[in-house]
Amino acid sequence: MRHLLTLTDLSAVELRTVLDLALRMKRAYRGGARPPLLARRTLALLFEKQSLRTRVSFESGMTHLGGATLYLGEDVGWGKREAPQDFSRVLSRYVDAVVIRSKKHETVVEFAKYSDCPVINGLTDWSHPCQAVADVLTMMERRGSLDGAKLAYIGDSNNVCRSLAFACGMLGVELAVGSPEGYRYDDEARKHFAAKCPQGKFVFDATAEEAAKNADFVYTDVWASMGQEKEREVRQKAFAAYQVDGKLMKLAKPNAGFLHCLPARRGEEVTDEVMDSPNSLIVDQAENRMHAQKAILIWLLGQKDPGILQSAEKELPKTGK
Repeated sequence: MRHLLTLTDLSAVELRTVLDLALRMKRAYRGGARPPLLARRTLALLFEKQSLRTRVSFESGMTHLGGATLYLGEDVGWGKREAPQDFSRVLSRYVDAVVIRSKKHETVVEFAKYSDCPVINGLTDWSHPCQAVADVLTMMERRGSLDGAKLAYIGDSNNVCRSLAFACGMLGVELAVGSPEGYRYDDEARKHFAAKCPQGKFVFDATAEEAAKNADFVYTDVWASMGQEKEREVRQKAFAAYQVDGKLMKLAKPNAGFLHCLPARRGEEVTDEVMDSPNSLIVDQAENRMHAQKAILIWLLGQKDPGILQSAEKELPKTGK
Protein backbone atom coordinates (compact mmCIF):
# COMPACT_ATOMS: atom_id res chain seq x y z
CA MET A 1 0.00 0.00 0.00
CA ARG A 2 1.46 3.37 -1.05
CA HIS A 3 0.80 6.56 0.92
CA LEU A 4 2.00 10.16 0.67
CA LEU A 5 2.73 11.20 4.25
CA THR A 6 5.97 13.02 3.40
CA LEU A 7 7.72 13.62 0.10
CA THR A 8 10.23 10.94 1.00
CA ASP A 9 7.47 8.44 0.29
CA LEU A 10 8.30 9.18 -3.35
CA SER A 11 11.57 8.61 -5.14
CA ALA A 12 13.04 11.42 -7.22
CA VAL A 13 11.88 9.62 -10.37
CA GLU A 14 8.37 9.23 -8.98
CA LEU A 15 8.24 12.91 -8.01
CA ARG A 16 9.19 13.89 -11.55
CA THR A 17 6.50 11.53 -12.87
CA VAL A 18 3.89 13.23 -10.67
CA LEU A 19 5.05 16.68 -11.80
CA ASP A 20 4.86 15.70 -15.46
CA LEU A 21 1.38 14.31 -14.88
CA ALA A 22 0.36 17.54 -13.13
CA LEU A 23 1.55 19.62 -16.08
CA ARG A 24 -0.46 17.44 -18.43
CA MET A 25 -3.51 17.65 -16.17
CA LYS A 26 -3.26 21.44 -16.16
CA ARG A 27 -2.88 21.63 -19.91
CA ALA A 28 -5.97 19.46 -20.36
CA TYR A 29 -7.91 21.57 -17.86
CA ARG A 30 -6.95 24.83 -19.55
CA GLY A 31 -8.01 23.31 -22.86
CA GLY A 32 -11.45 22.48 -21.50
CA ALA A 33 -10.87 18.74 -21.05
CA ARG A 34 -11.69 17.04 -17.77
CA PRO A 35 -11.26 13.31 -18.39
CA PRO A 36 -13.10 11.23 -15.74
CA LEU A 37 -10.03 9.22 -14.76
CA LEU A 38 -11.40 8.58 -11.26
CA ALA A 39 -15.05 8.03 -12.11
CA ARG A 40 -17.05 6.39 -9.31
CA ARG A 41 -14.14 6.80 -6.89
CA THR A 42 -14.63 8.41 -3.48
CA LEU A 43 -12.19 10.61 -1.57
CA ALA A 44 -12.61 11.31 2.16
CA LEU A 45 -11.31 14.61 3.56
CA LEU A 46 -10.65 14.11 7.26
CA PHE A 47 -9.81 17.54 8.67
CA GLU A 48 -8.90 18.75 12.15
CA LYS A 49 -7.88 22.21 10.90
CA GLN A 50 -9.54 24.98 8.90
CA SER A 51 -8.83 25.03 5.19
CA LEU A 52 -9.51 26.97 2.01
CA ARG A 53 -6.95 25.79 -0.55
CA THR A 54 -6.53 22.18 0.59
CA ARG A 55 -10.25 21.48 0.88
CA VAL A 56 -11.48 23.29 -2.23
CA SER A 57 -8.62 22.15 -4.46
CA PHE A 58 -9.15 18.50 -3.53
CA GLU A 59 -12.94 18.73 -3.85
CA SER A 60 -12.81 20.55 -7.19
CA GLY A 61 -10.05 18.29 -8.51
CA MET A 62 -11.92 15.13 -7.60
CA THR A 63 -15.05 16.46 -9.29
CA HIS A 64 -13.06 17.22 -12.45
CA LEU A 65 -11.84 13.61 -12.39
CA GLY A 66 -15.39 12.27 -12.18
CA GLY A 67 -15.24 11.21 -8.54
CA ALA A 68 -16.87 12.35 -5.31
CA THR A 69 -15.63 13.72 -1.98
CA LEU A 70 -16.80 13.46 1.61
CA TYR A 71 -15.81 16.25 3.99
CA LEU A 72 -15.48 14.83 7.48
CA GLY A 73 -15.12 17.19 10.43
CA GLU A 74 -15.74 16.77 14.13
CA ASP A 75 -19.14 15.18 13.51
CA VAL A 76 -17.55 11.79 12.75
CA GLY A 77 -15.93 11.69 16.18
CA TRP A 78 -12.41 11.03 14.97
CA GLY A 79 -10.17 10.41 17.98
CA LYS A 80 -13.05 10.63 20.43
CA ARG A 81 -15.61 7.85 19.98
CA GLU A 82 -13.51 4.78 19.20
CA ALA A 83 -10.03 3.35 18.97
CA PRO A 84 -7.92 4.82 16.13
CA GLN A 85 -7.41 1.43 14.49
CA ASP A 86 -11.16 0.80 14.39
CA PHE A 87 -11.85 4.21 12.88
CA SER A 88 -9.14 3.81 10.23
CA ARG A 89 -10.08 0.27 9.22
CA VAL A 90 -13.76 1.13 8.83
CA LEU A 91 -13.36 4.45 6.99
CA SER A 92 -10.79 3.03 4.59
CA ARG A 93 -13.22 0.27 3.58
CA TYR A 94 -15.78 2.89 2.49
CA VAL A 95 -13.57 5.10 0.31
CA ASP A 96 -10.76 4.87 -2.24
CA ALA A 97 -8.40 7.37 -0.59
CA VAL A 98 -8.23 9.62 2.47
CA VAL A 99 -6.73 13.10 2.79
CA ILE A 100 -5.92 14.05 6.38
CA ARG A 101 -5.30 17.57 7.66
CA SER A 102 -4.13 17.03 11.22
CA LYS A 103 -2.53 18.90 14.09
CA LYS A 104 0.02 16.16 14.75
CA HIS A 105 1.96 14.18 12.18
CA GLU A 106 1.85 11.07 14.38
CA THR A 107 -1.94 11.02 13.98
CA VAL A 108 -1.65 10.63 10.21
CA VAL A 109 1.04 7.98 10.54
CA GLU A 110 -1.17 5.99 12.90
CA PHE A 111 -4.18 6.24 10.59
CA ALA A 112 -2.12 5.05 7.61
CA LYS A 113 -0.80 2.11 9.64
CA TYR A 114 -4.28 0.55 9.73
CA SER A 115 -5.72 1.91 6.48
CA ASP A 116 -6.81 -0.29 3.59
CA CYS A 117 -6.58 2.61 1.13
CA PRO A 118 -3.98 5.26 0.23
CA VAL A 119 -3.58 8.12 2.71
CA ILE A 120 -2.46 11.62 1.70
CA ASN A 121 -1.08 14.16 4.14
CA GLY A 122 -3.04 17.38 3.62
CA LEU A 123 -0.96 19.14 6.30
CA THR A 124 0.57 18.26 9.65
CA ASP A 125 2.91 20.04 12.03
CA TRP A 126 5.82 18.15 10.45
CA SER A 127 5.08 18.07 6.73
CA HIS A 128 3.04 19.59 3.89
CA PRO A 129 3.92 17.49 0.83
CA CYS A 130 1.02 18.55 -1.42
CA GLN A 131 2.05 22.19 -1.02
CA ALA A 132 5.65 21.42 -1.94
CA VAL A 133 4.61 19.56 -5.11
CA ALA A 134 2.53 22.57 -6.15
CA ASP A 135 5.44 24.88 -5.33
CA VAL A 136 8.00 23.13 -7.51
CA LEU A 137 5.37 22.77 -10.24
CA THR A 138 4.98 26.56 -10.18
CA MET A 139 8.72 27.03 -10.32
CA MET A 140 9.00 24.66 -13.28
CA GLU A 141 6.34 26.57 -15.19
CA ARG A 142 7.97 29.91 -14.48
CA ARG A 143 11.54 28.95 -15.25
CA GLY A 144 11.08 26.15 -17.78
CA SER A 145 13.70 24.02 -16.05
CA LEU A 146 14.87 23.70 -12.48
CA ASP A 147 18.46 22.97 -13.49
CA GLY A 148 20.72 25.35 -11.61
CA ALA A 149 17.81 27.05 -9.85
CA LYS A 150 18.07 28.63 -6.39
CA LEU A 151 15.18 28.99 -3.96
CA ALA A 152 15.42 31.30 -0.95
CA TYR A 153 13.10 30.52 1.92
CA ILE A 154 12.75 33.38 4.41
CA GLY A 155 11.13 32.79 7.79
CA ASP A 156 10.32 29.94 10.15
CA SER A 157 11.93 26.57 9.41
CA ASN A 158 8.54 24.90 9.60
CA ASN A 159 6.56 22.10 7.95
CA VAL A 160 6.33 23.92 4.61
CA CYS A 161 10.06 24.59 4.54
CA ARG A 162 10.80 20.97 5.47
CA SER A 163 8.76 19.62 2.55
CA LEU A 164 10.36 22.15 0.22
CA ALA A 165 13.77 20.94 1.32
CA PHE A 166 12.93 17.38 0.31
CA ALA A 167 11.50 18.55 -3.03
CA CYS A 168 14.55 20.71 -3.77
CA GLY A 169 16.93 17.96 -2.71
CA MET A 170 15.27 15.46 -5.05
CA LEU A 171 15.17 17.87 -8.00
CA GLY A 172 18.61 19.44 -7.67
CA VAL A 173 17.43 22.90 -6.62
CA GLU A 174 19.68 24.87 -4.29
CA LEU A 175 17.81 25.86 -1.12
CA ALA A 176 18.98 28.68 1.15
CA VAL A 177 16.96 29.16 4.33
CA GLY A 178 17.06 32.46 6.17
CA SER A 179 15.73 32.02 9.71
CA PRO A 180 16.53 33.72 13.02
CA GLU A 181 18.22 31.76 15.77
CA GLY A 182 15.75 29.64 17.68
CA TYR A 183 13.72 28.96 14.56
CA ARG A 184 16.27 26.98 12.56
CA TYR A 185 16.48 23.23 12.04
CA ASP A 186 18.35 21.29 14.68
CA ASP A 187 21.18 18.85 13.97
CA GLU A 188 18.84 15.87 13.87
CA ALA A 189 16.68 17.45 11.17
CA ARG A 190 19.72 18.36 9.09
CA LYS A 191 21.04 14.82 9.29
CA HIS A 192 17.64 13.62 8.13
CA PHE A 193 17.76 15.93 5.09
CA ALA A 194 21.27 14.77 4.24
CA ALA A 195 20.31 11.11 4.56
CA LYS A 196 17.19 11.43 2.41
CA CYS A 197 18.70 13.82 -0.15
CA PRO A 198 22.47 13.17 -0.20
CA GLN A 199 22.88 15.29 -3.34
CA GLY A 200 20.92 18.20 -1.87
CA LYS A 201 22.39 21.70 -1.87
CA PHE A 202 21.26 23.16 1.46
CA VAL A 203 22.16 26.28 3.44
CA PHE A 204 20.20 26.47 6.70
CA ASP A 205 21.92 29.24 8.68
CA ALA A 206 21.65 32.21 6.32
CA THR A 207 20.39 35.68 7.10
CA ALA A 208 17.48 36.89 5.00
CA GLU A 209 19.88 38.89 2.80
CA GLU A 210 22.31 36.01 2.34
CA ALA A 211 19.52 33.62 1.40
CA ALA A 212 17.91 35.99 -1.10
CA LYS A 213 21.14 36.84 -2.93
CA ASN A 214 20.95 35.69 -6.59
CA ALA A 215 17.86 33.56 -5.91
CA ASP A 216 15.51 32.64 -8.75
CA PHE A 217 12.62 32.44 -6.29
CA VAL A 218 11.95 33.91 -2.86
CA TYR A 219 9.46 32.12 -0.61
CA THR A 220 7.99 33.03 2.76
CA ASP A 221 5.25 31.90 5.15
CA VAL A 222 3.44 33.37 8.13
CA TRP A 223 5.53 33.88 11.25
CA ALA A 224 2.91 32.26 13.49
CA SER A 225 0.94 29.37 12.00
CA MET A 226 -2.33 27.87 13.21
CA GLY A 227 -1.83 26.69 16.77
CA GLN A 228 0.96 29.23 17.41
CA GLU A 229 -1.27 32.25 18.00
CA LYS A 230 -0.07 32.64 21.60
CA GLU A 231 3.49 32.99 20.31
CA ARG A 232 2.62 35.69 17.79
CA GLU A 233 3.98 38.69 19.72
CA VAL A 234 7.26 36.93 20.49
CA ARG A 235 7.58 35.75 16.91
CA GLN A 236 6.92 39.21 15.49
CA LYS A 237 9.98 40.49 17.35
CA ALA A 238 12.13 37.51 16.40
CA PHE A 239 11.27 37.75 12.69
CA ALA A 240 11.29 41.54 12.36
CA ALA A 241 14.45 41.46 10.22
CA TYR A 242 13.04 38.69 8.00
CA GLN A 243 10.25 40.50 6.20
CA VAL A 244 10.20 40.06 2.42
CA ASP A 245 9.98 43.55 0.95
CA GLY A 246 11.05 45.27 -2.24
CA LYS A 247 14.56 45.87 -0.90
CA LEU A 248 15.09 42.18 -0.15
CA MET A 249 13.69 41.12 -3.55
CA LYS A 250 16.27 43.34 -5.26
CA LEU A 251 18.99 41.06 -3.88
CA ALA A 252 17.52 38.16 -5.86
CA LYS A 253 17.90 37.79 -9.59
CA PRO A 254 16.06 40.26 -11.83
CA ASN A 255 12.38 39.29 -12.11
CA ALA A 256 12.77 36.60 -9.42
CA GLY A 257 9.45 34.97 -8.64
CA PHE A 258 7.80 35.42 -5.26
CA LEU A 259 6.05 32.48 -3.56
CA HIS A 260 3.80 32.19 -0.51
CA CYS A 261 1.69 29.17 0.47
CA LEU A 262 -1.06 31.45 1.89
CA PRO A 263 -2.86 32.66 3.88
CA ALA A 264 -0.56 35.65 4.32
CA ARG A 265 -0.42 38.38 6.93
CA ARG A 266 0.28 41.34 4.68
CA GLY A 267 2.54 43.85 6.36
CA GLU A 268 4.20 41.21 8.53
CA GLU A 269 6.18 38.51 6.70
CA VAL A 270 5.63 40.23 3.33
CA THR A 271 4.65 43.65 2.05
CA ASP A 272 1.81 44.48 -0.33
CA GLU A 273 4.41 45.71 -2.79
CA VAL A 274 5.81 42.18 -3.14
CA MET A 275 2.50 40.29 -2.86
CA ASP A 276 0.94 42.32 -5.68
CA SER A 277 3.99 42.71 -7.91
CA PRO A 278 4.11 41.36 -11.48
CA ASN A 279 6.58 38.72 -10.25
CA SER A 280 4.26 37.40 -7.56
CA LEU A 281 3.27 33.81 -8.32
CA ILE A 282 0.93 33.30 -5.37
CA VAL A 283 -2.27 32.85 -7.40
CA ASP A 284 -0.66 30.45 -9.89
CA GLN A 285 0.84 28.62 -6.92
CA ALA A 286 -2.57 28.30 -5.25
CA GLU A 287 -4.18 27.06 -8.48
CA ASN A 288 -1.41 24.51 -8.88
CA ARG A 289 -2.46 22.87 -5.62
CA MET A 290 -5.42 21.49 -7.55
CA HIS A 291 -3.41 20.23 -10.52
CA ALA A 292 -0.67 18.75 -8.35
CA GLN A 293 -3.17 16.96 -6.16
CA LYS A 294 -5.08 15.56 -9.12
CA ALA A 295 -1.79 14.10 -10.30
CA ILE A 296 -1.04 12.72 -6.83
CA LEU A 297 -4.46 11.04 -6.68
CA ILE A 298 -4.12 9.51 -10.13
CA TRP A 299 -0.61 8.28 -9.44
CA LEU A 300 -1.42 6.85 -5.98
CA LEU A 301 -4.64 5.15 -7.01
CA GLY A 302 -2.90 3.95 -10.15
CA GLN A 303 -0.56 1.91 -7.96
CA LYS A 304 -3.55 -0.24 -6.98
CA ASP A 305 -5.29 -0.04 -10.35
CA PRO A 306 -2.84 0.35 -13.27
CA GLY A 307 -5.82 0.96 -15.54
CA ILE A 308 -6.03 4.48 -14.14
CA LEU A 309 -2.52 5.30 -15.32
CA GLN A 310 -3.15 3.63 -18.66
CA SER A 311 -6.24 5.79 -19.16
CA ALA A 312 -4.25 8.89 -18.24
CA GLU A 313 -1.66 8.04 -20.90
CA LYS A 314 -4.43 7.79 -23.50
CA GLU A 315 -6.50 10.80 -22.56
CA LEU A 316 -4.02 13.46 -21.42
CA PRO A 317 -1.75 15.60 -23.60
CA LYS A 318 1.69 14.07 -23.98
CA THR A 319 3.54 17.15 -22.80
CA GLY A 320 2.87 20.00 -20.45
CA LYS A 321 4.76 22.50 -22.57
